[in-house]
Amino acid sequence: MRAATVPIGGTHPPVATMPPMPELPDLPVSIQIGLQIALIATAAIVGFLVLRAGVRISIGHLLERRGSEARAGVLPQAELERRVHTIGNLVVRVAGAVIAIIAVLMALDLFGIDIGPAVAGLGVVGIAVGLGAQSLVRDWLAGIFVVLENQYSAGDVVRLAGVEGVVEDFSLRRTILRDLDGTLHSVPNGQIVVTSNMTRLWARVRLDIAVGAGTDLDRASALIDGVGADLKADPDWTLRLLDPPRVIRVEEPADGPVTLTVLAQARAAEQWTVAEELRRRVSVALDGAGIEIPDRDRVVSRGGTES
Repeated sequence: MRAATVPIGGTHPPVATMPPMPELPDLPVSIQIGLQIALIATAAIVGFLVLRAGVRISIGHLLERRGSEARAGVLPQAELERRVHTIGNLVVRVAGAVIAIIAVLMALDLFGIDIGPAVAGLGVVGIAVGLGAQSLVRDWLAGIFVVLENQYSAGDVVRLAGVEGVVEDFSLRRTILRDLDGTLHSVPNGQIVVTSNMTRLWARVRLDIAVGAGTDLDRASALIDGVGADLKADPDWTLRLLDPPRVIRVEEPADGPVTLTVLAQARAAEQWTVAEELRRRVSVALDGAGIEIPDRDRVVSRGGTES
């Protein structure tokens, strides 16, 4: 192949050039600042709208995951939506306040105002508030997890921070309980380490019945099982019981009375009334059969829960 040659002294073909860009006229400083402020405001509004949309999408996914609990009767759907939306609104408000503060500081910087001291002052105030209100922040964070994890709701019987009672009110900061004596307790959510919910879906009813050492245990067990079957068949009690009470264990110590353990499952919040009725019927049945109950205080009822 022959290499292309360029004639010496010849003229080169013209090179195409871009036309010069028109220069923008210089805008007055006031208009430039106004445009920059408008840009900052637009960016802040767009950021807030994107954040709110993201929170709503997250709420939708959370409601879908928690829908099984609502269908199972753990928490009504309306109550579940109210709780999740409460958390979403809190997140949007806090984030919106942060975005607004940043936008205002950027706008002040455009006017030549030194925002360094303001930023430093906000940092000092934030540290002071964080140190002084750390317990409040801890209460809020704990309340958020109580809502998201659905640990309890209004009307549940719970044990929190050594206090047991009915949940009368709940907020992100504190839980209000009323005990059996009618005393109203306000428990900060940050002090809740272990939550014991005694009214979640179903509960266990347990009776420890002490009988004399010479008792025919097979006869006593059959008698108690019959009482449990009759209680389950009773129209006034059948809906409160999930299965008939029956003897599941016999403890025979070397000395002292024999203990028969009776176990049953009841609907949530019904375990106490079921235990009292079962204890009354068992005592009557044992007395009628001539079976000795050495210490009637040993007929102890215990309620437990499973979720």
